[in-house]
Amino acid sequence: MRTQVAIIGGGPSGLLLSQLLHRAGIDTVVLERKTKDYVLSRIRAGVLETGMVAQLRAAGVGARLDRDGIVHDGTVISYEDSEIRIDFTRHTDSHVTVYGQTEVTRDLYAAREAMDGRLVFNADGVTIHDADSDAPWLTYMQGDTEHRLDCDYIAGCDGFHGVSRQTIPQTVRNEYEKVYPFGWLGILSETPPVHDELIYASSDAGFALCSMRNANLSRYYIQCGMDDHPDNWSDDAFWEALKRRIPDAHAQALITGPSIEKSIAPLRSFVCEPMCWGRLFLCGDAAHIVPPTGAKGLNTAASDVHYLSQALIGHYAGNGDEGIAQYSQTALARVWKAERFSWWMTSLLHQFPGQTTFDMRMQQAEVAFLSDNAHAQAVLAQNYVGLPY
Repeated sequence: MRTQVAIIGGGPSGLLLSQLLHRAGIDTVVLERKTKDYVLSRIRAGVLETGMVAQLRAAGVGARLDRDGIVHDGTVISYEDSEIRIDFTRHTDSHVTVYGQTEVTRDLYAAREAMDGRLVFNADGVTIHDADSDAPWLTYMQGDTEHRLDCDYIAGCDGFHGVSRQTIPQTVRNEYEKVYPFGWLGILSETPPVHDELIYASSDAGFALCSMRNANLSRYYIQCGMDDHPDNWSDDAFWEALKRRIPDAHAQALITGPSIEKSIAPLRSFVCEPMCWGRLFLCGDAAHIVPPTGAKGLNTAASDVHYLSQALIGHYAGNGDEGIAQYSQTALARVWKAERFSWWMTSLLHQFPGQTTFDMRMQQAEVAFLSDNAHAQAVLAQNYVGLPY
């Protein structure tokens, strides 16, 4: 089998890249290690920057997003019972859209199937060959049968644990990482959200986030230890811990119910440089991870897709290879800004082991400065709705 661009990974970044390239007349094949149902079962974030929304519309998958997405013109930052509303419209004349990553993926699968896009599921043991040559190729297994896929370029959209980044020689890549000393315990519940905008809450008891998927489906998180386990938390214990960390007015208004999903996510900042080697290009979690504070993971993957799709479209249109040559540098410039914002939000709002009273007063002073300074609020808003591509 042959294609122009082989894409490893059937998550949202791989599917979006495939869809954008297909609409530009560029042939792709998407290799996914799991089944479609497995991919769609993943529970992920759902706050979309304006740039990602524009890309989804350009990819022809904006109809359900525009119908069902919830536009947010601001967000709330709280410390104990004090609240600061960050007004996106005032500071940026823009907004974010709440629309679950699972729904984004579902829309992209529907679009790829409607266009007869080539999607290969259960592609196990993907191996990249000759990525640093002019004729790269892949092998993969389906059952006991090995298949070969020849291509012009390879896009590694296969996540942090995928094969793509590991294919880049260790002598070539530099990796930068910070592992945070806590995780997020999250639950999904069929209850109305406690507030019509997200609440990022800091307190002496730890961090909490009040989010939502729709008007009757809420997503809540609390900071927990790295070694904790969901089984250690009953629903009642979770709700009580959440109430202690959010402003009292919201705690009193909180509608609780049984959880339908409960999990713990570790927090990590990670960047791989460069994001390419020969004709292999990394996108999304294959190249970088951000802590979920600030909702940059999926959105930063989408910015990678923007830069790579434009570079490949320019190449096949005969407009030269400058975009391809500059892809890693261009993508990383924006990635590091997203990393900085996510690190800052995480550092501002969480309680850290060994934190001194001075450290805590510095956090409080930072929140007070944010509360009093419109310019600081504008910087937060600009980063949150998404820096320009």
